Amino acid sequence: MGKIIWKGGALLAPVPPALVTCGTMEKPNILTIAWTGILCTHPPMTYISVRPSRYSYKIIQETGEFVINLPTSGMCRETDFCGMKSGSHINKAEKCHLEFLPGTAVYAPIIAQCPVSLECRVTEQKELGSHTMFLAEIAAIQIEEKYIDSKGKLNLQQAGLLAYAHGEYFALGRKCGDFGFSVRKKKKH
Repeated sequence: MGKIIWKGGALLAPVPPALVTCGTMEKPNILTIAWTGILCTHPPMTYISVRPSRYSYKIIQETGEFVINLPTSGMCRETDFCGMKSGSHINKAEKCHLEFLPGTAVYAPIIAQCPVSLECRVTEQKELGSHTMFLAEIAAIQIEEKYIDSKGKLNLQQAGLLAYAHGEYFALGRKCGDFGFSVRKKKKH
C-alpha cells in the first residue's frame, strides 16, 4: 500500500472548533478558531492563531485576554456561523441564541451553553504569516458541573464535544481507552 505525497499544509486533525470569546460582558464578541491546543502543563498554557484581518484580532491584542469555549456537537450550526460571519457587522450571540456569563479570572465572557470554558491571559504573540499566534496562560477553567462525578472526576466524554477535520465537523465518538491503559498493570483478583 503506497502513500500519496502532498506539499506541506494545514492537515493536522481533528482539532476542536473552539468558540473563542473576547471583549467584555458589555461589549463581547465570538469567533470560531480551529487552530488551538495545549502548549504546556506547568504553567498551563494554550494558544490560538488568528488572522489579523479578523474583527476579534484587535480586541484580543488590546485586552490581552480571551476564553476558549468548547462547543458540543449540538452546537455545530452556531459554531460554523460564528466562523463565517464578522462581529463587526452582526451580533453573533444574539443571532445564535448564545448566552454570555462572566469570566472569573478575565474580563472576557464565557458561553453558557459550552460545557468547558478556558479563561486565558495572553503572555506573548508571534506573527507567523497568515496568522498571529497568541500564547496564553490558562488562568481558570469553568466546567459544567453535570460532567463531574461524585469523586470529582471529569467525564467529558459525556459532553458530546464537536471536532473539526479538514473542512468538516464531527461528533466525538466512543471512548477507546484511558491515558496509560496500554502499560497499566492488571489488578489481581
